[in-house]
Amino acid sequence: MSALFSPIKLRGLTLKNRIMVSPMCQYSADDGVATDWHFTHINNLSLSGASMFCIEATHVEAIGRITPGCLGLYSDACEAALKQILTSVRKHSSTAIAMQLAHAGRKASSARPWDGGQLIPESQGGWQTVAPSALPHKEGEAAPLALDAAGLKRIRDAFVDCAKRADRLGIDAIELHGAHGYLMHQFLSPISNRRTDEYGGSLQNRMRFPLEIYDAVRAVFPADKPIGMRVSSTDWVEGGWDLPQTIEFANALKARGIDWIDASSGGVSPLQKIPLGPGYQVPFAEAIRRETGVTTIAVGLISEAKHAEEIVAGGKADMVALARGMLYDPRWGWHAAAELGGEVEAPPQYWRSQPSTQKALFGKTTFGAR
Repeated sequence: MSALFSPIKLRGLTLKNRIMVSPMCQYSADDGVATDWHFTHINNLSLSGASMFCIEATHVEAIGRITPGCLGLYSDACEAALKQILTSVRKHSSTAIAMQLAHAGRKASSARPWDGGQLIPESQGGWQTVAPSALPHKEGEAAPLALDAAGLKRIRDAFVDCAKRADRLGIDAIELHGAHGYLMHQFLSPISNRRTDEYGGSLQNRMRFPLEIYDAVRAVFPADKPIGMRVSSTDWVEGGWDLPQTIEFANALKARGIDWIDASSGGVSPLQKIPLGPGYQVPFAEAIRRETGVTTIAVGLISEAKHAEEIVAGGKADMVALARGMLYDPRWGWHAAAELGGEVEAPPQYWRSQPSTQKALFGKTTFGAR
């Protein structure tokens, strides 16, 4: 039996395989509101064969968006647009739908990647960003405002409000975005956090705000629905956030009942030096799993079915999440199941798509038409 196609239980959610479609920013929203592009994108990848699809970084306030085109859940209009999409998804797919809640902090007010990705000045339609400390992401950029007590409360409350909206939408799970140089990661990393109050300095202090957000979201999201967190396991910069600190953070989350750690890396500094290669981040998931016992998701240039199988079967991670691989092959889960002897669900309209040599792929042996 394929390990990749074995079930896994996360609180009250049972997934039929160990594959997740990773949250992928589409930069195609209108003031945070999902558009026709999101309708197409989400409906398409909900049929990938993965047991869980995670909606892209969904921002908890307008100034927390990475770009003007980033998705939000901070208004009734945002919620209504996603409700329409999710209603369509549920008609045709049994895939669990997760949502990544996020705040970009000092990396907000940026141009879309295909427009250069640089900070947009307020004079050109950008906005004032916020962060743990008044330190710009890169030299020459406008500095963010250091968050005061009122700002911290506003953002905590925004995460809570969006978690409630997510539950109303029927979202099955939440992933908090504590990675890639965005706000929670900015608090964790000594590169971006130079505070001298209870939210800066020691590791315990730097972890405080992300843990407060987790606690606040966990308190309002139904107890049978899982919550995970994406982390950057290392900054890839000397003197920055690293794997030993990540393990301590994961243990603190474990004590609070975290359901998974999605182990990524980097993003807090343009000085990072990342050794890219297939599965280059898998050792982080493996170390976190080994040292804490927390369920982990491996990410990072995982594109081959046999590689994904080896990761799960070898105990390096409990699940894998694919991004680019799913965009390139929107039926990746089907093809992996065919290769590994697994089984996926598909709508009956597609049952006749499987080659004659793969009749068991969809759990059906015969079908026909007049």
